[in-house]
Amino acid sequence: MKVLRINSLYLLLLCLIVSGASYGKSLNENDNVPVDRNATTETKALYTNLKKIQENQILVGHHDATLYGHTWAGDDNRSDIKDVCGSHPAFIGFDFAFITNKPSEMTAHRSELLLRRMIETYNRGAVITMCWHTDNPLNGETAWVDTTKAVVNTVKELLPGGKAHETYKEKLKLIAQMAHNSRGADGELIPIIFRPFHEMEGGWFWWGRPYRSSQEFKMLWRFTVDYLKDSLQVHNFLYAFSTDCKFKTREDYLIDYPGDKYVDVLGMDEYWDFRPDGANNPLLAAEKVKIVSGLAQEKDAAMTETGLESITDSTFFTKTLLPVLRYKGSKLAYVMLWRNDNRMKHHFYAPFPGHNSVPDFMKFYNEDYTLFENDLKGIYK
Repeated sequence: MKVLRINSLYLLLLCLIVSGASYGKSLNENDNVPVDRNATTETKALYTNLKKIQENQILVGHHDATLYGHTWAGDDNRSDIKDVCGSHPAFIGFDFAFITNKPSEMTAHRSELLLRRMIETYNRGAVITMCWHTDNPLNGETAWVDTTKAVVNTVKELLPGGKAHETYKEKLKLIAQMAHNSRGADGELIPIIFRPFHEMEGGWFWWGRPYRSSQEFKMLWRFTVDYLKDSLQVHNFLYAFSTDCKFKTREDYLIDYPGDKYVDVLGMDEYWDFRPDGANNPLLAAEKVKIVSGLAQEKDAAMTETGLESITDSTFFTKTLLPVLRYKGSKLAYVMLWRNDNRMKHHFYAPFPGHNSVPDFMKFYNEDYTLFENDLKGIYK
């Protein structure tokens, strides 16, 4: 019996060698480990498990899901999606702007509430992503630019030697402080998918492509990642690069891409191709999903924001979104619906009790392909 086991092992090794050593190669490629080689065990596990999930399933997420909903705000252990189907989303997005921007009514008591919701999400076994609608560090204006006047090149001024470089570093220190304070009930640091500078090819944010060069953008991205992980010792981040849906080819998508050593998740935000007042052509969205999925290869891929505002099509989730996500074998780890605003009553992307899209969403929920919080088991193991 012992000899048989040794011979079996020998034959296994021989087969691996004869097959071109692809197994050994995959272990050594940069794509198969996170950007941060010193990432926590839980963060590495999340990265690996997302890759496994995207082979056959997808996490369904919702931005700000547990902070507020269509008709409420501040309730504990509540989300509109849970009100509809009995489970929170598997993936919840929040915004670091809550702690780095000027205080406002919307962000009152923002730091404590944000941290509490992040910890609760992790303790329940769900996944967290953070975008960053950061105020402009150069002039203090909002993330959104006034296109009726000249827009300054802020990105170059955030780089080493720039006028706002030190101010920018102070903002990153606030993010790092939150990252270090984010610990679950198990005492471990909470893994966070950090998604800065999203929709970078558009002209609505100060980091948009019309206002800086691609090289400047790449330099800022690389500085941000290096400063967080090397100088500020943040080791519970995965880094997500997400464009808007303006690209049409692989080359378009990669114009601002900072390189594989600086990105863990390749994503896209997709609204325009679903909108009746936009392209109104889901096939365009599907082709772009296929591009992102193909580019990701060994990395994680995602639709990082999406939805149909006001859900004007009651069958949107099963008849439009689901076929796009699965188009021609595309593989995405997660899809995140945008928020349900409790003040702007038309601004919602997930159903709530009484909405006519609820029956369709329940079909979407019951698909074996879609995963919600109740479906998750050991994603950090």
